[in-house]
Amino acid sequence: MQRGGKGKTPRRPALKKATNVEKDPVGVYCRIRPICAEDEECCVEMISSSTIQLHAPDGLKANRNGEYKETQYSFKRVFGINTNQTELFEDVAKPLVEDLIRCKNGLLFTYGVTGSGKTYTMTGSPGEGGLLPRCLDMLFNSIGPFQAKRFVFKPDDKNGIEIQSQVDALLERQKRDSQQSVPKTPSSRQKADPEFADMISPEEACKCESVDEDCCYSVFVSYIEIYNNYIYDLLEDAPFDPIRPKPPQSKILREDQNHTMYVAGCTEVEVKSTEEAFEVFWKGQKKRRIANTQLNRESSRSHSVFTVKLAQAPLDADGDHILQDKSQVNASQLCLVDLAGSERTSRTRAEGSRLREAGNINQSLMTLRTCIEALRENQMYGTNKMVPYRDSKVTHLFKNYFDGEGKVRMIVCVNPKAEDYEETVLVMRFAEMTQEVEVARPVDRPIYGLAAGRRQRNQAFKDELSRRLEERGGPSNADDPVLLNQLIDSLPALPPCELVDPADDQTLPRLIEVLERRQHIRQMITKQVNQTANTLKSMLQQFDSQLSAKETFLHDQRSKLSEKDKVILNQKSEIERLEKKSKTLEYKIDILQKTTGMYEQDKRSLQQELEGREQMLQKELAERRRMEQRMQGMVTDTKYKWEKECERRVNAKQLEMQNKLWVKDEKLKQLKAIVTENSSGGSHPAEPPPKPERPSRERDRNGPQERSASPTPRPDLSQTPLSQNRVNVRAVQDRPPTSTPSSLSSYPSVASCVSDWEQKFPVDSVSQSRYPGTPRGTSRAPAPWHGASSEGRRRDAGTRTVPPVRPRHRRSRSAGGEKWVDHKPSSNLDLDTVMQPIIPNAIKVSTPNEKALSKCHKYVLRHQELASDGEIETKLIKGDVFKTRGGGQAVQFTDIETLKQECPAAPSRKRRSGSEEGPAQIEDVENRAPAGGLSSSSGYQKRRKP
Repeated sequence: MQRGGKGKTPRRPALKKATNVEKDPVGVYCRIRPICAEDEECCVEMISSSTIQLHAPDGLKANRNGEYKETQYSFKRVFGINTNQTELFEDVAKPLVEDLIRCKNGLLFTYGVTGSGKTYTMTGSPGEGGLLPRCLDMLFNSIGPFQAKRFVFKPDDKNGIEIQSQVDALLERQKRDSQQSVPKTPSSRQKADPEFADMISPEEACKCESVDEDCCYSVFVSYIEIYNNYIYDLLEDAPFDPIRPKPPQSKILREDQNHTMYVAGCTEVEVKSTEEAFEVFWKGQKKRRIANTQLNRESSRSHSVFTVKLAQAPLDADGDHILQDKSQVNASQLCLVDLAGSERTSRTRAEGSRLREAGNINQSLMTLRTCIEALRENQMYGTNKMVPYRDSKVTHLFKNYFDGEGKVRMIVCVNPKAEDYEETVLVMRFAEMTQEVEVARPVDRPIYGLAAGRRQRNQAFKDELSRRLEERGGPSNADDPVLLNQLIDSLPALPPCELVDPADDQTLPRLIEVLERRQHIRQMITKQVNQTANTLKSMLQQFDSQLSAKETFLHDQRSKLSEKDKVILNQKSEIERLEKKSKTLEYKIDILQKTTGMYEQDKRSLQQELEGREQMLQKELAERRRMEQRMQGMVTDTKYKWEKECERRVNAKQLEMQNKLWVKDEKLKQLKAIVTENSSGGSHPAEPPPKPERPSRERDRNGPQERSASPTPRPDLSQTPLSQNRVNVRAVQDRPPTSTPSSLSSYPSVASCVSDWEQKFPVDSVSQSRYPGTPRGTSRAPAPWHGASSEGRRRDAGTRTVPPVRPRHRRSRSAGGEKWVDHKPSSNLDLDTVMQPIIPNAIKVSTPNEKALSKCHKYVLRHQELASDGEIETKLIKGDVFKTRGGGQAVQFTDIETLKQECPAAPSRKRRSGSEEGPAQIEDVENRAPAGGLSSSSGYQKRRKP
């Protein structure tokens, strides 16, 4: 047995629309704004009454080939720069007002770039009223005589209209009048606003002829704005708290029982005239958000929606009162939308709140384009793509119009300036795509089944009754039932007139008696009336005589009054002119106050930013002072450290020079002993020379000398130990002989003695220099000298060979066939040396990276540091590159090569391990060829501590 599937929540069945519903495309009109300057370049050209042509301005290439590309766009109608507001209203808005009176909804919105004339088209200016005031004027001219009294129609806060009786409406009117806190609705009997009166001239006024006279009408208006994708009510009278002012609260969108979107909690004001409606509009216009930008001095920063709702209900069968049936009440609305202009922040240079406003405006307009594209795709290709109405408040509010709830009209405003060419092209593409969207045509709604002409018949009956009563001389209010009832009650009552028997002779006589009495009373009343009439006639004649005298007096007074009236008319015209000027100045003051407020806000934000930057600057200055103090401390510490180091090196050098001097003195004494021994004879063994005494170190024991601020000067080369040794040897060789010539011939010379002594006590200076790890075997006292012949000594001196100085040559590993990563930091100095570490087939980098390491097998780092003798020493730290388990590269260091540059004339600062050097070693070091650079794989040498 198969188990049933899990049940799902059933979807709400969609409203099925008839397939044979007639559809009309969205009416798109184009209006071209006049150019401000005559010499300004224009990029829009009007070809015909329905076509315009766009051409790229000079300096702008429209395609990749560099040629100018001209495009044409068609509309339902194009209005040129000479089109006035009346022509635009006759073609675009007048049909929508006629449909509004016929219970059909309508939507009219303006679209375009910032500064293209959208607000002017919708609102207008003094002397040139826009679409909004003309729509209101036409509506009230059409339904003016048929309007219901106030509060007969009442909104139910659910996008519906309730109907009240005359008594309830009267009570509510009295209640509103008694409440002083509630602002009263302006009366239509007040004098017209001079600024609004100049917008529409009496010659331009129009009305709808097909108005149902058997209905009563009432007009409700509301005004909202959509700012930063939030809805605000511009007509809401929120209480102002000066201590803690609250920002206006945003409204939400809801759906009524007919699936129509509306703004919940929006204020709807009942108006009875054009002036009253425009006054309400002007009240909300002052609250609308506008700002000064680079492209427009008064740029709209929000989308404004002015809704005109017309409620109508039929009269009863008598044509006297409204039919008390809510189902027979119909409400239609006309939405006049002024969309904010799209703009590029690169041109407006918007920042802060202006930048956020521009982003929200462009986002809402982009959502509108997306919805239009989805509707067009669904209608043209039969797809069922979801239309994203909910992505923006503008599209969500008007989605019913695009789904077939009324006519949709769009006016595309174009600024032909060359700077707006790119934005104008995007607007034209959107308009061209919008014309391809079709909206269902609204049908007429049947209201009731009562006979037509009820109001006219009822009015004709009242007029005829009044005329007859006036002819009879009775009061015009003779049809008052109270007076008729009093008159009937004053007459005798009629007896019962039922005849139960043909022979009854009592009923008729009684009835005749009552009727005679009533006739007598009537004659008395008539006689009294005639007497009263005669009295009135005599009084009237008397009054006529008096009236003639009064009329002559009045004629004189009227002549005077006419003169006064002329003065009053002149004063009234002057007052109207001043009122108009005052209104204009008030509007300018409001704009300037808003602009001043925005400037003050910007000033506060800039001051806050300046204070923040000043704090950061103070903080950086304090940090800099701390850094300078720290650096000064480090400099002082380093200076003291180097002074100690210099003092230590001076002491060490002095000690070394003393040791060398002591060694030389000892050698001279030995030489002197040898010479003395040779001169005295070789029969008896030579006594060892006395051990020379080392110089006293009183100065060393006295403590450290006073430290000098200047560096130690370079020692003189003539005073080096090697030079002193040469001088001493020359002094011994050049010393005059003290013995006789005979003794000189029998004994060898001093040079031969020195040569024999060097052969007996050789010092392998070459091996020591080649192998620095081998300790030097030097002795302080020479070995005893055994005599030999001069010929043998010469033979030994001639056959003795000194090994050549051959520094160890070690081929660098970098000269192989491996691929190396040559890491040379940017801080290294280029030394002007002959031998340079040149590595062939290497990738040179200043910072090692994984890409370079993955291509090579070897790695070398050039490291420079300051050696103990003050020269720059370069070390080549080498290693092998291998891959890790994680897929990366690692380096294992294996060897270090040291490159060092030395000056052969400068004394070596390295202290030798021995304290005595022989003459042969000195001569060997003297005769060695200088090396430009030495290569060694040994580590660091230890520095002797002071």
